[in-house]
Amino acid sequence: MKPMPINSNFSRAGRILILAMEEILGHNGVISILNLAFPSYFDQDSADNNYLDFRFEHISSLQIALENTYGSRAGRGLFLRVGRACVKYGLREFGPELGITGLAFRLLPLPTRLKVGSEALARLFNNFTDQHISLEIDEKYIHWHTGHCPLCWKRQSGDPCCILAVGFLQEALYWISGGKYYLVEENKCIACGDSTCTIVIDRNPLS
Repeated sequence: MKPMPINSNFSRAGRILILAMEEILGHNGVISILNLAFPSYFDQDSADNNYLDFRFEHISSLQIALENTYGSRAGRGLFLRVGRACVKYGLREFGPELGITGLAFRLLPLPTRLKVGSEALARLFNNFTDQHISLEIDEKYIHWHTGHCPLCWKRQSGDPCCILAVGFLQEALYWISGGKYYLVEENKCIACGDSTCTIVIDRNPLS
């Protein structure tokens, strides 16, 4: 077995991703995708470990493997669901550090919760991954800008493809708001030639 380069900053985030993938794809499904995405790094024994460490930019290889296995539409749909599932495991792992799981946060007015919660999530990614997140927040929208994006790393695409982040933000906002759905769309992507990946969140809930 040839070990992948390990960056300790990503070990906790990596575990979250593997657990979320296992929830959506099943144990054998995760092993299959890991072997397809990284054939020179994983054998059966190493892929059978829920605590694998891998560089965060390798996430794009996981999405490509899903698209190759299930087709582009279905593969992206699965990765969207993986992104949503990451929220549950992320809260278990990082909840106290985020500061959004206590009663004081839950009692804030909804607009304040959205702002404070979005800023906390941005700090999480900036502190524990190599992503560079910046926010623009106005009365109508939250613009989530990502530089050095691992989700479309070295990809070229005709349309935005950072599906994992869209799913994660959809579920995170649902949790932050106490059960409301929000329109979350990526309108710029480095894979499409844009300077940053930008996800736009409508601050007015759909329900």
